[in-house]
Amino acid sequence: MAISFTLSIINRLKKEITETQQRSIDEQKKKEKALSKINQLQRDIKISSSPSDLSSKMSRLSKLKDEINKINLLQVELSKQLVLKNAALKEQISKDQQQENKN
Repeated sequence: MAISFTLSIINRLKKEITETQQRSIDEQKKKEKALSKINQLQRDIKISSSPSDLSSKMSRLSKLKDEINKINLLQVELSKQLVLKNAALKEQISKDQQQENKN
């Protein structure tokens, strides 16, 4: 009973780790897209002649920078979660091995 319980925890942690890693990859892709848009906007701002167009681009630039800041914070949080989940996984694997050695 205890072994199957430990194995279910191990499997759940592995799944959570995979999901967290995928989410981190997805957020990195969003960040790269936002950075690309920022670079394009910065080039457009340099050649822009219309004040209203410039204002619109500056507003969009500001929103993209905010988005990148949010993504950075989320990536830090995801990294922390990965560290904790990997530590929990190692602990569960160790428990599982100890139980196997007793049997």
